Amino acid sequence: MSMPDDAAEARAQGWRALAALHARIEIHIERALQAAHGLSVSEYTVLDVLSRQKGHHMRMQQLARAVVLSQSATTRLVTRLEDQGLLTRYLCADDRRGIYTEVSPAGHARLDEARPTHDTALRAALDEAAELPELAPLVDALHRLEPAAG
Repeated sequence: MSMPDDAAEARAQGWRALAALHARIEIHIERALQAAHGLSVSEYTVLDVLSRQKGHHMRMQQLARAVVLSQSATTRLVTRLEDQGLLTRYLCADDRRGIYTEVSPAGHARLDEARPTHDTALRAALDEAAELPELAPLVDALHRLEPAAG
């Protein structure tokens, strides 16, 4: 059963708008994080995801899924962050095949410094996107996801 042409086109337009919004946000945040903290969006995301976990660590496989990167890309990224002293890796005590990645104290400090920059850049990117008619509905949908104040 094929989709009517107008439904397929609406879906394609929606996907293009979502991709455009994502690209605008990522570019905006990337520039801000690189300029102020020497971090890429991916590096920030790894630190942020790990910091929000109980114990501030995850298995490499879980981390790859959480940051939406391949296993090899995640390994390269973690190695880069580990070389900077922002992460550490260690073997899982229960399963010697498992490797945990954990945010180091220096990683927590860098993340704490970078978080306001990230949040400000995200807000600015969304504000700019809200001015574009093709992206405004997506920005509105994101704002509806925010928890109510109070």
